[in-house]
Amino acid sequence: MEDCDDEPTLQMRDFMKEDLPREKLLQYGRGQLSDEELIAIFLRTGLHGCNVLELAGRLKRAAGSLSELGRMEARQIMACCKGIGTAKAATLAAVFELGQRAVKEEIRKQDMTNPKVIYDYLASDLRFRPEENMVVLLLNAQRRLIRRCDVGRGTLTRVLTHPRNIFRDAIVYNACSIILAHNHPSGDPHPSKMDMELTETVRKSGEIIGIPLKDHVIVGAEGSGALPYYSFHSHGLLP
Repeated sequence: MEDCDDEPTLQMRDFMKEDLPREKLLQYGRGQLSDEELIAIFLRTGLHGCNVLELAGRLKRAAGSLSELGRMEARQIMACCKGIGTAKAATLAAVFELGQRAVKEEIRKQDMTNPKVIYDYLASDLRFRPEENMVVLLLNAQRRLIRRCDVGRGTLTRVLTHPRNIFRDAIVYNACSIILAHNHPSGDPHPSKMDMELTETVRKSGEIIGIPLKDHVIVGAEGSGALPYYSFHSHGLLP
């Protein structure tokens, strides 16, 4: 947890008007503001001995990065930086969630059989979960997303689910095909033997039902130099 100390600092009223984040945004556009200035707009006010820009910077440092801050729930934001109350934390959590939903809304318009698109759609939600989670994406005839269905949650190393759970909503919502996806908390997206077996079982079930499995994408972590996901279709393991 990072505190704001009581050393003498400038307050917002001491900044020149053209340097105030809100006025700067209106005059120059949102792209001209730093991360701290954008955060400061939503924090609105600082604390005793700590102006709002300093508070924004300390909050970002306490979270570790802007992306880490963006994944936090309101209670986590309050816990990581002393002085952040419910109103400030709730506002920030809502803003980051709205931004993520806007990105996902745009992704939904794309061809969801592209593994990079699948990863971009699911990564912000799945890649940092401490347990494996299984997701089914229902697609229409144009391979656009109809609906996302969460069908299983497991342990650190595996998730158990049955083909009937995978295809239940696909039948209800008249999906033309499905994408299977799950995360690996270890960060390594390469499939396990169980992943291979499940994929083959779901593929065969889909052939019988008439709702083909287009791909199975495993969501891993970025930073290793390799792709942060594994696509069974791209590796020739699904037609």
